[in-house]
Amino acid sequence: MADISRHSSGMTDHPDAAEMRERYARMTGGRKVEIMEGLVMLTGLYLAISPWVVHFSSTYPNMMVNDLVLGLALAAIGWGMVLFPERALGLGWMLIPVGIWLIISPWVATANHSAPKGIIWSNAVVGALACALGAVTAAMSLKSRGSRGAAKGTRTL
Repeated sequence: MADISRHSSGMTDHPDAAEMRERYARMTGGRKVEIMEGLVMLTGLYLAISPWVVHFSSTYPNMMVNDLVLGLALAAIGWGMVLFPERALGLGWMLIPVGIWLIISPWVATANHSAPKGIIWSNAVVGALACALGAVTAAMSLKSRGSRGAAKGTRTL
């Protein structure tokens, strides 16, 4: 038989084990982004079903499509934050223009450039919430990038 040396196959001897442990702890331990993930997903899901909740799905089809598509997009961003927290947190800034569009869309996307109060209130509240969530996630992303750069001895913008 050939002489096969016995090497330990454990990860403790791996040269990148400490870095992998630290990255895993940073991703899972004490994640402040968990609340943001849920709020972004819930905001998107409410927006997607709002045409049926506020009862304008048949009377304002443009707004129905607008809210359904943007709601699913917000929910997808929230789901991306769940699956890929370090990467998708940087997408949080995208919530700000979506929120601004939601606030002005009842006057822009309707045929006669006016909408009932229910649509206006629903979109204004969801748009303001999306803007606030976008600002918070963008700040969290910048903060996490800054702390990672400081930990490595480099500065990132």
